Amino acid sequence: MAKEISLEAQIREEKNGKMEKVGEAGFIPANIYGPGVDNQNIRIKELDFIKVFKDAGESSLINLIVDKKDPIKVVVKDTQKNPVKDNFTHIDFYQVDMSKKITAEISLKFIGEARAVKELGGILVKSIDSVEAKCLPGDLVDNIEVSLESLDDYHKHIRIGDIKLPQGIELTADASETVATVVEPVKEEEIKEVEEVEGEEGEESAEEGKEGEPSSAKASEGKEEEGEKDKPAKAKEEKK
Repeated sequence: MAKEISLEAQIREEKNGKMEKVGEAGFIPANIYGPGVDNQNIRIKELDFIKVFKDAGESSLINLIVDKKDPIKVVVKDTQKNPVKDNFTHIDFYQVDMSKKITAEISLKFIGEARAVKELGGILVKSIDSVEAKCLPGDLVDNIEVSLESLDDYHKHIRIGDIKLPQGIELTADASETVATVVEPVKEEEIKEVEEVEGEEGEESAEEGKEGEPSSAKASEGKEEEGEKDKPAKAKEEKK
């Protein structure tokens, strides 16, 4: 079960029909929404949120304490960032109903060592690093562990259906989807073959370019000859 994480917030006041701007005062504007609850506009200290989000991400429950009142259970549903400064500009919190299942993205934590990597020199390829899960809010976990020890030979796979899940967690992805595998390292001979093929293709392209030059030169010479033939004829016509 995920550890308890708390975060304090304050209600954002509305003045003259406009919500107060808080982005420049060390706070991040945010809102809380969810089934059967009124939307609330709040603000959170930027440094506090960065610290909490690093631990909670989008897959852990947060005890959100608004204006020193009783905490409410929320998850981070969405974040917005300034593309230039890379700072948070807005946060969406989803207030959960502890009796109803929610969908969340949970990180995968790879543990153990793949023998195909350690003993055979293979390359570990991770296809995904998180999975979408469905569970009751109280069953949310920080991460799901995936053991790599079954990868003892090349081209063996760990699939979604092979993951040992914590109690109450149900994955929504296809059970046959690949999570990780080990592939053979590329041999030096294969690299040389690729380089040789690319070199031959480059030489052929260069030769084709050279072969095309004489024909264009001849064409231009032909035009010049035609032009020279025309000149005397024109001169004779002028004398007449």
